[in-house]
Amino acid sequence: MFSGKSEELIRRLRRARIARKRVQVFKPVLDDRYSEYEIVSHSDSRIPAEVVADAKEILLKLDWRTEVVAIDEANFMGLELVEIAQQLADSGKKVLIAGLDTDYLGRPFPPMPDLLAVAESITKTLAICMRCGNPAKHTQRLSGSEDLIMVGAGGLYEARCRRCFEAGIPKQETFDFVSPNAKQRASTAGV
Repeated sequence: MFSGKSEELIRRLRRARIARKRVQVFKPVLDDRYSEYEIVSHSDSRIPAEVVADAKEILLKLDWRTEVVAIDEANFMGLELVEIAQQLADSGKKVLIAGLDTDYLGRPFPPMPDLLAVAESITKTLAICMRCGNPAKHTQRLSGSEDLIMVGAGGLYEARCRRCFEAGIPKQETFDFVSPNAKQRASTAGV
């Protein structure tokens, strides 16, 4: 997260439209963080998108004249997206897909590994680690459930480099900088 995936997807789609290509954009119904019917980057770049419940619905909503098919948040689409993306590419359409390649535990996030294996080209964007400023490839979940999918943005997740990443939900520790005796003295003194 926070690496500019959606921003890059929007940039490529704008260029395709400048080149007068017919473009169709899809996003999962699950992702309604910023807008229900747009792909929105963290920097507030926007482009209209059709909402789909699953990858199969892309084929149902696809206009046969479409030349460029874009899919954001592909990590929420399931494994059937691999076959559908290949079918679209085999039919001559340019397919642009953006999504997280690993989950909050640092494991490969299906269907991204399979999509990476069949892609003609790959652009991997990296965020900046919120702890040390190095390039960040991980998404650190800061709190919440242990469910694999939890849609959120700032406050729920942050970018982390390999060194700063803690797989899973980090243990929240509080540090007591005052000795217990000092606390006891302060409470008896009325402080």
